[in-house]
Amino acid sequence: MTPQFLLTGRILLAILVAASLTGFVLKLKNPASDTIHNLNARIKAWWVMVFVLFSAFVLGPYATIVVFGFASLMALREFLTLTPTRKSDYWPLFIAFFIALPVQYWLLAIKWYGLFSIMIPVYIFFLISAASAMSQDTDDFLSRNARIIFAVMICVYGVSHAPALLMLEIPNFEGHNAQLLFFFTFIVQISDVLQYVFGKLFGKHKMAPKLSPAKTWEGLIGGGLATMLIGGALAFVTPFNAYEAAGMSALIVICGALGGLVMSGVKRSLGAKDWGTGIAGHGGYMDRLDSLGFAAPVFFHIVRWHWTP
Repeated sequence: MTPQFLLTGRILLAILVAASLTGFVLKLKNPASDTIHNLNARIKAWWVMVFVLFSAFVLGPYATIVVFGFASLMALREFLTLTPTRKSDYWPLFIAFFIALPVQYWLLAIKWYGLFSIMIPVYIFFLISAASAMSQDTDDFLSRNARIIFAVMICVYGVSHAPALLMLEIPNFEGHNAQLLFFFTFIVQISDVLQYVFGKLFGKHKMAPKLSPAKTWEGLIGGGLATMLIGGALAFVTPFNAYEAAGMSALIVICGALGGLVMSGVKRSLGAKDWGTGIAGHGGYMDRLDSLGFAAPVFFHIVRWHWTP
């Protein structure tokens, strides 16, 4: 726990306290408002998520890996519960839950980067497809396989690249990787919040009204620029300078926004508003991990390519 990381924690704590007080005051003024009730539910959920994440950071990399592994499990469960499956999908689902997920995080824990990076897109892809073929159920065969493989790619492969930041050996940054993981997760989440706020305040032009009516270009641009400023200010907890931190924040914003649109398209095709109810005020785990699951692999590999030997 470096002085920079502790300072960041204090700043985040101050933000949460201010948000809680604001929510309390708004509730006193308008106790019947559904919007304010939802806001307070989200703030309470943020307290829990921040506490869990910081506790994992304090306990060390293995605890952090377990926390993200659990999040992957819950997201995968939500995705495949909402997505239609058949009795003949038993073995593909078994492979997804009991092979792909634990092995991916085990490879992360032992820092086997080579197999970690290709295990799911190569070996699990072929294994799930072969298991489905062995069931001899050809009804909707391609769509059934695509749903399961898509779920594993986003919920397990994508999300696992966030704690994978702990395995990177960055010169002059040894022992500080938890700060980089904090930077990434914080930027992902604050980007979503700021895009929502700017969209509510200034949004007029919808990005993709059929997929996500609430998302606007004003929200993306305004929230993205604000996120870049915050990212640049947090450069002191990363191996980046201020300009690099702002640029990496922009990358996270773009990847996260595209990921959110993709997952909104999946939800709309299934006739669902949220992935679940696992996190009060936020929907399900997948509703919090959709942007992260798309942004994490891109962020991880760019950091690995540019900042490691």
